Amino acid sequence: MNEISRVLVGCPVHQKPAILKEFLTSLQRLHQPKIELTFLFFDDNQDELSKQLLTQFANENQNVTVRSSNYNDDYLSDENTHYWNEHLVWKVANMKDQIIQHALEEDYDYLFFVDSDILLYPQTIEHLISSEKDIISEIFWTKWQTEAHEQPQVWISDVYTQWEQVRGEHLSDEEKNTRYQEFLQKMRTPGIHQVGGLGACTLISKKALKAGVNFKEIRNLSFWGEDRHFCVRAAALGFPLYVDTYFPAYHIYRASDLEGAEEFLGKTATVPKLTLSMIVKNESDRYLRQTLTELRKYIHEATIIDDGSTDNTAELCIELLDGIPLNLVRNETSKFSNEIELRKQQWSETLKTNPEWILNLDADEVFETKFVQEISHLISRKDIDVYCFRLFDFWDDAHYREDPLWQAHTVYRPFLIRYRKDFEYTWKETPQHCGRFPANIFELKHELSNLRLKHLGWAKEEDRLDKFNRYQQLDPDGIYGDKAQYQSILDPSPNLIRWTE
Repeated sequence: MNEISRVLVGCPVHQKPAILKEFLTSLQRLHQPKIELTFLFFDDNQDELSKQLLTQFANENQNVTVRSSNYNDDYLSDENTHYWNEHLVWKVANMKDQIIQHALEEDYDYLFFVDSDILLYPQTIEHLISSEKDIISEIFWTKWQTEAHEQPQVWISDVYTQWEQVRGEHLSDEEKNTRYQEFLQKMRTPGIHQVGGLGACTLISKKALKAGVNFKEIRNLSFWGEDRHFCVRAAALGFPLYVDTYFPAYHIYRASDLEGAEEFLGKTATVPKLTLSMIVKNESDRYLRQTLTELRKYIHEATIIDDGSTDNTAELCIELLDGIPLNLVRNETSKFSNEIELRKQQWSETLKTNPEWILNLDADEVFETKFVQEISHLISRKDIDVYCFRLFDFWDDAHYREDPLWQAHTVYRPFLIRYRKDFEYTWKETPQHCGRFPANIFELKHELSNLRLKHLGWAKEEDRLDKFNRYQQLDPDGIYGDKAQYQSILDPSPNLIRWTE
Protein backbone atom coordinates (compact mmCIF):
# COMPACT_ATOMS: atom_id res chain seq x y z
CA MET A 1 0.00 0.00 0.00
CA ASN A 2 1.45 3.32 -1.03
CA GLU A 3 -0.99 5.43 0.99
CA ILE A 4 -3.78 5.22 3.54
CA SER A 5 -6.63 3.00 2.31
CA ARG A 6 -10.19 4.10 3.08
CA VAL A 7 -12.23 1.08 4.12
CA LEU A 8 -15.97 0.86 4.81
CA VAL A 9 -16.86 -1.91 7.25
CA GLY A 10 -20.44 -2.93 6.60
CA CYS A 11 -22.71 -5.19 8.62
CA PRO A 12 -26.44 -5.93 8.93
CA VAL A 13 -26.93 -6.68 12.63
CA HIS A 14 -29.54 -8.94 14.19
CA GLN A 15 -27.70 -10.40 17.13
CA LYS A 16 -27.95 -11.54 20.72
CA PRO A 17 -26.39 -9.00 23.12
CA ALA A 18 -23.70 -11.30 24.54
CA ILE A 19 -22.42 -12.20 21.07
CA LEU A 20 -22.75 -8.64 19.75
CA LYS A 21 -20.68 -7.31 22.65
CA GLU A 22 -17.74 -9.57 21.73
CA PHE A 23 -18.10 -8.69 18.04
CA LEU A 24 -17.94 -4.95 18.73
CA THR A 25 -14.92 -5.46 20.99
CA SER A 26 -13.20 -7.18 18.08
CA LEU A 27 -14.02 -4.31 15.73
CA GLN A 28 -12.56 -1.74 18.11
CA ARG A 29 -9.16 -3.39 17.72
CA LEU A 30 -9.08 -3.16 13.92
CA HIS A 31 -7.59 0.31 13.60
CA GLN A 32 -4.19 0.10 11.93
CA PRO A 33 -1.80 2.86 10.78
CA LYS A 34 -2.27 2.14 7.07
CA ILE A 35 -6.07 2.02 6.94
CA GLU A 36 -8.84 4.50 7.71
CA LEU A 37 -12.00 2.72 8.85
CA THR A 38 -15.61 3.81 8.66
CA PHE A 39 -18.44 1.63 10.00
CA LEU A 40 -21.97 1.29 8.63
CA PHE A 41 -24.41 -0.90 10.56
CA PHE A 42 -27.98 -1.75 9.65
CA ASP A 43 -29.71 -2.22 13.00
CA ASP A 44 -32.16 -5.11 12.53
CA ASN A 45 -32.29 -5.99 16.23
CA GLN A 46 -35.44 -6.72 18.18
CA ASP A 47 -33.57 -6.85 21.48
CA GLU A 48 -33.28 -3.40 23.06
CA LEU A 49 -29.94 -4.19 24.69
CA SER A 50 -28.46 -5.03 21.27
CA LYS A 51 -29.74 -1.70 19.96
CA GLN A 52 -28.11 0.06 22.90
CA LEU A 53 -24.80 -1.68 22.26
CA LEU A 54 -24.73 -0.38 18.68
CA THR A 55 -25.60 3.13 19.87
CA GLN A 56 -22.86 2.97 22.50
CA PHE A 57 -20.31 1.82 19.90
CA ALA A 58 -21.27 4.76 17.68
CA ASN A 59 -20.92 7.21 20.57
CA GLU A 60 -17.52 5.90 21.65
CA ASN A 61 -15.91 5.58 18.22
CA GLN A 62 -15.40 7.87 15.25
CA ASN A 63 -16.89 7.37 11.78
CA VAL A 64 -19.76 5.12 12.81
CA THR A 65 -23.23 5.24 11.25
CA VAL A 66 -26.17 3.16 12.48
CA ARG A 67 -29.22 2.94 10.23
CA SER A 68 -32.50 1.25 11.03
CA SER A 69 -33.31 -1.74 8.83
CA ASN A 70 -37.01 -0.80 8.96
CA TYR A 71 -37.86 -4.47 9.31
CA ASN A 72 -39.52 -6.22 12.22
CA ASP A 73 -38.76 -9.89 11.67
CA ASP A 74 -37.90 -12.69 14.02
CA TYR A 75 -34.69 -14.59 13.35
CA LEU A 76 -34.29 -17.80 15.31
CA SER A 77 -31.10 -19.58 16.32
CA ASP A 78 -30.33 -22.12 19.02
CA GLU A 79 -27.62 -24.51 20.16
CA ASN A 80 -28.27 -26.70 17.13
CA THR A 81 -28.29 -24.29 14.17
CA HIS A 82 -29.65 -21.05 12.65
CA TYR A 83 -33.05 -21.00 10.97
CA TRP A 84 -33.29 -19.07 7.70
CA ASN A 85 -36.07 -18.61 5.15
CA GLU A 86 -36.23 -16.94 1.75
CA HIS A 87 -37.59 -13.67 3.11
CA LEU A 88 -34.75 -13.33 5.63
CA VAL A 89 -32.10 -14.15 3.01
CA TRP A 90 -33.18 -11.46 0.58
CA LYS A 91 -33.78 -8.96 3.37
CA VAL A 92 -30.10 -9.32 4.31
CA ALA A 93 -29.13 -9.15 0.63
CA ASN A 94 -31.00 -5.85 0.31
CA MET A 95 -29.16 -4.35 3.28
CA LYS A 96 -25.81 -5.50 1.90
CA ASP A 97 -26.58 -3.94 -1.45
CA GLN A 98 -27.42 -0.65 0.25
CA ILE A 99 -24.01 -0.82 1.92
CA ILE A 100 -22.41 -1.43 -1.49
CA GLN A 101 -24.22 1.60 -2.89
CA HIS A 102 -22.94 3.75 -0.03
CA ALA A 103 -19.38 2.53 -0.60
CA LEU A 104 -19.65 3.52 -4.27
CA GLU A 105 -21.15 6.93 -3.55
CA GLU A 106 -18.45 7.75 -1.00
CA ASP A 107 -15.67 6.34 -3.22
CA TYR A 108 -14.16 3.97 -0.66
CA ASP A 109 -11.08 2.00 -1.67
CA TYR A 110 -12.47 -1.18 -0.11
CA LEU A 111 -15.63 -2.56 1.43
CA PHE A 112 -15.32 -5.17 4.16
CA PHE A 113 -18.41 -7.22 4.95
CA VAL A 114 -18.37 -9.05 8.27
CA ASP A 115 -21.17 -10.87 10.06
CA SER A 116 -21.97 -9.80 13.61
CA ASP A 117 -20.86 -13.09 15.15
CA ILE A 118 -17.30 -13.04 13.77
CA LEU A 119 -14.20 -12.10 15.81
CA LEU A 120 -11.11 -10.88 13.94
CA TYR A 121 -7.38 -10.54 14.36
CA PRO A 122 -6.53 -6.80 14.61
CA GLN A 123 -4.45 -6.97 11.41
CA THR A 124 -7.08 -8.81 9.33
CA ILE A 125 -8.20 -6.00 7.02
CA GLU A 126 -4.72 -4.60 6.51
CA HIS A 127 -3.46 -8.09 5.70
CA LEU A 128 -6.27 -8.78 3.22
CA ILE A 129 -5.53 -5.51 1.43
CA SER A 130 -1.87 -6.52 1.12
CA SER A 131 -2.95 -9.62 -0.83
CA GLU A 132 -3.91 -7.33 -3.75
CA LYS A 133 -6.96 -9.50 -4.50
CA ASP A 134 -10.22 -7.87 -5.57
CA ILE A 135 -12.40 -10.29 -3.58
CA ILE A 136 -10.94 -12.21 -0.66
CA SER A 137 -12.35 -13.64 2.56
CA GLU A 138 -10.62 -14.46 5.81
CA ILE A 139 -11.35 -18.04 6.74
CA PHE A 140 -13.30 -19.19 9.78
CA TRP A 141 -14.45 -22.63 10.88
CA THR A 142 -17.87 -23.69 12.13
CA LYS A 143 -19.74 -26.77 13.32
CA TRP A 144 -22.96 -26.15 11.40
CA GLN A 145 -24.64 -28.80 13.57
CA THR A 146 -23.53 -29.53 17.12
CA GLU A 147 -22.32 -33.08 16.38
CA ALA A 148 -20.69 -32.24 13.04
CA HIS A 149 -17.03 -31.64 12.22
CA GLU A 150 -15.78 -28.10 11.73
CA GLN A 151 -15.95 -26.80 8.17
CA PRO A 152 -14.74 -23.55 6.58
CA GLN A 153 -17.18 -21.00 5.20
CA VAL A 154 -15.68 -21.35 1.71
CA TRP A 155 -16.33 -23.95 -0.95
CA ILE A 156 -15.21 -25.05 -4.41
CA SER A 157 -18.42 -25.16 -6.45
CA ASP A 158 -22.20 -25.02 -6.45
CA VAL A 159 -23.90 -24.49 -3.09
CA TYR A 160 -21.28 -25.95 -0.74
CA THR A 161 -19.25 -28.61 -2.54
CA GLN A 162 -15.86 -28.92 -0.85
CA TRP A 163 -14.04 -31.34 -3.10
CA GLU A 164 -12.63 -31.03 -6.61
CA GLN A 165 -14.75 -32.68 -9.32
CA VAL A 166 -14.70 -31.74 -12.98
CA ARG A 167 -17.81 -31.91 -15.17
CA GLY A 168 -18.68 -35.43 -16.20
CA GLU A 169 -16.35 -36.99 -13.64
CA HIS A 170 -17.86 -39.83 -11.58
CA LEU A 171 -16.42 -40.30 -8.10
CA SER A 172 -16.98 -42.98 -5.51
CA ASP A 173 -17.90 -41.93 -2.00
CA GLU A 174 -14.41 -42.93 -0.92
CA GLU A 175 -12.76 -40.70 -3.54
CA LYS A 176 -15.07 -37.82 -2.65
CA ASN A 177 -14.06 -38.14 0.99
CA THR A 178 -10.37 -38.27 0.10
CA ARG A 179 -10.65 -35.07 -1.93
CA TYR A 180 -12.77 -33.47 0.78
CA GLN A 181 -10.09 -34.19 3.37
CA GLU A 182 -7.45 -32.76 1.00
CA PHE A 183 -9.50 -29.56 0.72
CA LEU A 184 -9.82 -29.26 4.49
CA GLN A 185 -6.08 -29.79 4.93
CA LYS A 186 -5.40 -27.09 2.34
CA MET A 187 -7.69 -24.70 4.20
CA ARG A 188 -5.73 -25.41 7.40
CA THR A 189 -2.49 -24.45 5.66
CA PRO A 190 -1.50 -20.77 5.98
CA GLY A 191 -1.67 -19.12 2.59
CA ILE A 192 -3.99 -17.58 -0.01
CA HIS A 193 -6.09 -20.09 -1.94
CA GLN A 194 -8.52 -19.69 -4.84
CA VAL A 195 -12.03 -20.96 -4.10
CA GLY A 196 -15.40 -21.03 -5.80
CA GLY A 197 -17.52 -19.52 -3.04
CA LEU A 198 -17.10 -17.46 0.13
CA GLY A 199 -18.88 -15.10 2.47
CA ALA A 200 -19.46 -13.52 5.88
CA CYS A 201 -15.95 -12.04 6.24
CA THR A 202 -15.02 -10.59 2.85
CA LEU A 203 -12.96 -7.68 1.51
CA ILE A 204 -14.08 -6.25 -1.85
CA SER A 205 -12.05 -3.75 -3.87
CA LYS A 206 -13.36 -0.58 -5.46
CA LYS A 207 -12.65 -2.15 -8.85
CA ALA A 208 -15.00 -5.06 -8.13
CA LEU A 209 -17.66 -2.76 -6.68
CA LYS A 210 -17.61 -0.53 -9.74
CA ALA A 211 -17.82 -3.58 -12.00
CA GLY A 212 -21.19 -4.43 -10.46
CA VAL A 213 -20.76 -7.16 -7.86
CA ASN A 214 -23.81 -7.31 -5.59
CA PHE A 215 -26.18 -9.63 -3.73
CA LYS A 216 -29.28 -9.34 -5.91
CA GLU A 217 -31.10 -12.54 -6.67
CA ILE A 218 -30.22 -14.21 -9.97
CA ARG A 219 -33.70 -15.35 -10.94
CA ASN A 220 -32.71 -18.42 -12.94
CA LEU A 221 -30.36 -19.74 -10.25
CA SER A 222 -31.84 -22.11 -7.68
CA PHE A 223 -28.90 -21.90 -5.25
CA TRP A 224 -29.94 -20.99 -1.72
CA GLY A 225 -28.37 -18.00 0.05
CA GLU A 226 -27.37 -14.52 -1.07
CA ASP A 227 -23.64 -15.31 -0.88
CA ARG A 228 -24.06 -17.91 -3.65
CA HIS A 229 -25.63 -15.34 -5.95
CA PHE A 230 -22.88 -12.82 -5.11
CA CYS A 231 -20.17 -15.38 -5.93
CA VAL A 232 -21.72 -16.51 -9.21
CA ARG A 233 -22.12 -12.90 -10.32
CA ALA A 234 -18.53 -12.06 -9.33
CA ALA A 235 -17.17 -15.03 -11.28
CA ALA A 236 -19.28 -14.06 -14.32
CA LEU A 237 -17.82 -10.55 -14.12
CA GLY A 238 -14.31 -12.02 -14.23
CA PHE A 239 -13.32 -11.77 -10.55
CA PRO A 240 -11.71 -14.90 -9.08
CA LEU A 241 -12.50 -15.55 -5.42
CA TYR A 242 -9.85 -16.16 -2.78
CA VAL A 243 -9.61 -17.10 0.86
CA ASP A 244 -6.79 -16.13 3.21
CA THR A 245 -5.88 -18.60 5.94
CA TYR A 246 -3.13 -16.72 7.79
CA PHE A 247 -5.43 -15.13 10.41
CA PRO A 248 -8.48 -17.40 10.90
CA ALA A 249 -11.44 -15.57 12.40
CA TYR A 250 -13.52 -16.99 15.24
CA HIS A 251 -17.21 -17.73 14.69
CA ILE A 252 -19.60 -17.45 17.64
CA TYR A 253 -22.23 -19.53 15.87
CA ARG A 254 -24.04 -20.55 19.04
CA ALA A 255 -24.06 -19.30 22.63
CA SER A 256 -21.77 -22.12 23.74
CA ASP A 257 -19.08 -20.73 21.41
CA LEU A 258 -18.82 -17.72 23.71
CA GLU A 259 -16.60 -19.88 25.91
CA GLY A 260 -13.84 -19.60 23.30
CA ALA A 261 -14.34 -15.91 22.54
CA GLU A 262 -12.38 -14.63 25.53
CA GLU A 263 -9.49 -16.95 24.70
CA PHE A 264 -9.48 -15.76 21.06
CA LEU A 265 -9.57 -12.09 21.99
CA GLY A 266 -6.79 -12.61 24.51
CA LYS A 267 -4.65 -14.55 22.05
CA THR A 268 -5.05 -11.88 19.38
CA ALA A 269 -4.82 -8.81 21.60
CA THR A 270 -2.50 -5.93 20.77
CA VAL A 271 1.03 -7.26 21.04
CA PRO A 272 4.36 -5.60 21.94
CA LYS A 273 6.30 -3.86 19.20
CA LEU A 274 8.37 -6.17 17.00
CA THR A 275 11.41 -4.62 15.30
CA LEU A 276 13.15 -6.28 12.38
CA SER A 277 16.93 -5.87 12.45
CA MET A 278 18.72 -6.80 9.21
CA ILE A 279 21.96 -6.32 7.29
CA VAL A 280 21.77 -6.32 3.50
CA LYS A 281 24.20 -6.05 0.61
CA ASN A 282 23.38 -6.42 -3.10
CA GLU A 283 20.21 -8.40 -2.38
CA SER A 284 17.85 -7.00 -5.02
CA ASP A 285 18.17 -10.02 -7.36
CA ARG A 286 18.18 -12.66 -4.62
CA TYR A 287 15.61 -13.27 -1.86
CA LEU A 288 14.97 -9.80 -0.46
CA ARG A 289 11.55 -9.37 -2.05
CA GLN A 290 10.35 -12.77 -0.82
CA THR A 291 11.72 -12.19 2.67
CA LEU A 292 10.40 -8.67 3.26
CA THR A 293 7.02 -9.47 1.71
CA GLU A 294 6.60 -12.18 4.33
CA LEU A 295 8.06 -10.15 7.19
CA ARG A 296 5.81 -7.14 6.66
CA LYS A 297 2.86 -9.31 7.66
CA TYR A 298 3.88 -9.13 11.32
CA ILE A 299 6.72 -6.67 12.01
CA HIS A 300 5.92 -3.19 13.33
CA GLU A 301 9.12 -1.41 12.30
CA ALA A 302 12.54 -2.17 10.82
CA THR A 303 16.18 -1.17 11.11
CA ILE A 304 18.22 -2.14 8.05
CA ILE A 305 21.94 -1.59 7.46
CA ASP A 306 22.77 -1.45 3.76
CA ASP A 307 26.40 -2.50 3.90
CA GLY A 308 27.81 -0.95 0.74
CA SER A 309 25.33 -2.18 -1.88
CA THR A 310 26.06 -1.27 -5.48
CA ASP A 311 22.58 -2.19 -6.72
CA ASN A 312 19.12 -0.90 -5.75
CA THR A 313 18.83 -2.93 -2.55
CA ALA A 314 18.16 0.14 -0.39
CA GLU A 315 15.46 1.43 -2.71
CA LEU A 316 13.83 -2.01 -2.76
CA CYS A 317 13.74 -2.05 1.05
CA ILE A 318 11.94 1.29 1.02
CA GLU A 319 9.47 0.01 -1.56
CA LEU A 320 8.72 -3.33 0.11
CA LEU A 321 8.34 -1.85 3.61
CA ASP A 322 6.23 1.10 2.50
CA GLY A 323 3.99 2.17 5.38
CA ILE A 324 6.19 0.51 8.03
CA PRO A 325 8.60 2.78 9.98
CA LEU A 326 12.06 2.12 8.53
CA ASN A 327 15.43 3.18 9.93
CA LEU A 328 17.67 2.67 6.87
CA VAL A 329 21.40 3.24 7.30
CA ARG A 330 23.71 3.14 4.27
CA ASN A 331 27.38 2.27 4.63
CA GLU A 332 29.33 3.66 1.71
CA THR A 333 32.03 1.02 2.30
CA SER A 334 31.26 -2.50 3.46
CA LYS A 335 32.22 -3.44 7.02
CA PHE A 336 31.64 -7.18 6.65
CA SER A 337 35.34 -8.05 6.64
CA ASN A 338 35.27 -7.02 10.32
CA GLU A 339 31.87 -8.43 11.24
CA ILE A 340 31.96 -7.41 14.90
CA GLU A 341 32.08 -3.74 13.88
CA LEU A 342 29.11 -4.26 11.56
CA ARG A 343 27.05 -6.17 14.14
CA LYS A 344 27.70 -3.52 16.78
CA GLN A 345 26.55 -0.86 14.33
CA GLN A 346 23.41 -2.89 13.62
CA TRP A 347 22.73 -3.25 17.34
CA SER A 348 23.29 0.44 18.04
CA GLU A 349 21.03 1.58 15.21
CA THR A 350 18.32 -0.86 16.26
CA LEU A 351 18.37 0.44 19.85
CA LYS A 352 17.82 3.98 18.57
CA THR A 353 14.25 2.95 17.65
CA ASN A 354 13.45 2.02 21.27
CA PRO A 355 12.58 -1.61 20.46
CA GLU A 356 10.59 -4.00 22.62
CA TRP A 357 11.36 -7.21 20.71
CA ILE A 358 14.10 -7.59 18.09
CA LEU A 359 13.94 -10.14 15.28
CA ASN A 360 17.39 -10.45 13.69
CA LEU A 361 17.25 -12.08 10.25
CA ASP A 362 19.35 -12.03 7.11
CA ALA A 363 17.84 -11.14 3.75
CA ASP A 364 17.79 -14.80 2.67
CA GLU A 365 16.00 -16.19 5.72
CA VAL A 366 12.27 -16.75 6.07
CA PHE A 367 10.24 -18.62 8.66
CA GLU A 368 7.87 -21.44 7.78
CA THR A 369 4.39 -20.17 6.97
CA LYS A 370 2.75 -20.86 10.34
CA PHE A 371 5.15 -18.47 12.08
CA VAL A 372 2.86 -15.56 11.17
CA GLN A 373 0.14 -17.10 13.35
CA GLU A 374 2.44 -17.82 16.29
CA ILE A 375 4.59 -14.70 16.59
CA SER A 376 2.00 -12.66 18.49
CA HIS A 377 1.82 -15.34 21.17
CA LEU A 378 5.61 -15.58 21.45
CA ILE A 379 6.20 -11.90 22.07
CA SER A 380 3.18 -11.53 24.36
CA ARG A 381 4.67 -13.88 26.93
CA LYS A 382 6.15 -12.23 30.01
CA ASP A 383 8.32 -15.15 31.14
CA ILE A 384 10.67 -15.46 28.13
CA ASP A 385 13.30 -12.99 26.84
CA VAL A 386 15.10 -15.04 24.17
CA TYR A 387 13.72 -17.49 21.59
CA CYS A 388 15.95 -19.94 19.74
CA PHE A 389 15.13 -21.61 16.44
CA ARG A 390 16.62 -24.20 14.11
CA LEU A 391 17.99 -22.94 10.79
CA PHE A 392 17.67 -25.23 7.75
CA ASP A 393 20.19 -24.72 4.92
CA PHE A 394 18.32 -25.11 1.64
CA TRP A 395 20.26 -26.50 -1.33
CA ASP A 396 17.42 -25.91 -3.81
CA ASP A 397 13.79 -24.72 -3.62
CA ALA A 398 12.51 -27.87 -1.91
CA HIS A 399 15.41 -29.59 -0.10
CA TYR A 400 17.76 -28.82 2.77
CA ARG A 401 21.20 -30.32 3.25
CA GLU A 402 22.05 -32.76 6.02
CA ASP A 403 25.39 -34.50 6.56
CA PRO A 404 28.13 -34.46 9.23
CA LEU A 405 29.29 -30.99 8.15
CA TRP A 406 25.83 -29.51 7.57
CA GLN A 407 23.74 -29.87 10.71
CA ALA A 408 22.77 -26.30 11.50
CA HIS A 409 19.15 -27.45 11.85
CA THR A 410 20.05 -29.66 14.82
CA VAL A 411 21.17 -26.64 16.84
CA TYR A 412 18.92 -23.93 18.29
CA ARG A 413 20.18 -20.37 17.81
CA PRO A 414 18.77 -17.04 19.03
CA PHE A 415 16.97 -14.94 16.43
CA LEU A 416 14.31 -13.23 18.57
CA ILE A 417 14.99 -11.37 21.84
CA ARG A 418 13.25 -8.93 24.13
CA TYR A 419 15.41 -5.82 24.69
CA ARG A 420 15.96 -5.09 28.36
CA LYS A 421 17.33 -1.68 29.24
CA ASP A 422 18.42 -2.92 32.66
CA PHE A 423 20.68 -5.66 31.23
CA GLU A 424 24.35 -5.05 30.37
CA TYR A 425 25.04 -6.66 27.00
CA THR A 426 28.54 -7.87 26.03
CA TRP A 427 29.88 -9.10 22.68
CA LYS A 428 32.16 -11.86 21.40
CA GLU A 429 35.00 -9.74 20.04
CA THR A 430 36.02 -11.69 16.92
CA PRO A 431 36.21 -10.30 13.36
CA GLN A 432 34.14 -13.20 11.93
CA HIS A 433 31.39 -15.39 13.42
CA CYS A 434 30.89 -13.01 16.34
CA GLY A 435 27.17 -13.67 16.56
CA ARG A 436 24.18 -11.52 15.60
CA PHE A 437 23.36 -10.67 19.19
CA PRO A 438 25.54 -9.92 22.21
CA ALA A 439 27.17 -13.09 23.54
CA ASN A 440 25.67 -13.04 27.04
CA ILE A 441 21.95 -13.07 26.14
CA PHE A 442 21.60 -16.63 27.47
CA GLU A 443 21.85 -15.19 30.95
CA LEU A 444 18.27 -14.11 30.25
CA LYS A 445 15.28 -16.44 30.28
CA HIS A 446 15.22 -18.35 27.02
CA GLU A 447 13.23 -21.07 25.27
CA LEU A 448 13.63 -23.39 22.30
CA SER A 449 10.89 -23.04 19.66
CA ASN A 450 9.73 -25.76 17.27
CA LEU A 451 9.07 -23.15 14.59
CA ARG A 452 11.61 -23.54 11.80
CA LEU A 453 13.65 -21.02 9.84
CA LYS A 454 14.51 -21.54 6.18
CA HIS A 455 17.94 -20.33 4.99
CA LEU A 456 17.80 -19.83 1.23
CA GLY A 457 21.31 -18.45 0.82
CA TRP A 458 22.78 -21.79 -0.32
CA ALA A 459 19.92 -22.73 -2.65
CA LYS A 460 21.58 -21.59 -5.89
CA GLU A 461 24.86 -22.89 -7.26
CA GLU A 462 26.14 -19.42 -8.05
CA ASP A 463 25.50 -18.31 -4.45
CA ARG A 464 27.40 -21.30 -3.09
CA LEU A 465 30.39 -20.53 -5.30
CA ASP A 466 30.33 -16.89 -4.23
CA LYS A 467 30.29 -17.84 -0.52
CA PHE A 468 33.08 -20.37 -1.02
CA ASN A 469 35.29 -17.72 -2.59
CA ARG A 470 34.43 -15.23 0.16
CA TYR A 471 35.39 -17.63 2.95
CA GLN A 472 38.63 -18.46 1.13
CA GLN A 473 39.43 -14.77 1.11
CA LEU A 474 38.31 -13.82 4.64
CA ASP A 475 39.18 -16.98 6.59
CA PRO A 476 41.48 -19.20 4.46
CA ASP A 477 42.81 -21.16 7.45
CA GLY A 478 39.41 -21.75 9.08
CA ILE A 479 40.38 -19.84 12.20
CA TYR A 480 36.87 -18.50 12.83
CA GLY A 481 34.93 -21.30 11.16
CA ASP A 482 35.34 -24.88 9.89
CA LYS A 483 37.76 -25.25 6.99
CA ALA A 484 36.38 -28.69 6.10
CA GLN A 485 32.90 -27.23 5.87
CA TYR A 486 34.17 -24.44 3.65
CA GLN A 487 35.60 -27.08 1.26
CA SER A 488 32.36 -29.12 1.34
CA ILE A 489 30.36 -26.22 -0.08
CA LEU A 490 31.30 -27.41 -3.57
CA ASP A 491 30.42 -31.11 -3.03
CA PRO A 492 28.80 -32.30 -6.27
CA SER A 493 26.39 -34.80 -4.61
CA PRO A 494 25.40 -33.63 -1.12
CA ASN A 495 22.78 -35.45 0.97
CA LEU A 496 19.45 -33.58 0.62
CA ILE A 497 16.14 -33.99 2.46
CA ARG A 498 12.79 -32.78 1.17
CA TRP A 499 11.20 -29.97 3.18
CA THR A 500 7.65 -30.40 4.43
CA GLU A 501 5.68 -27.44 5.78
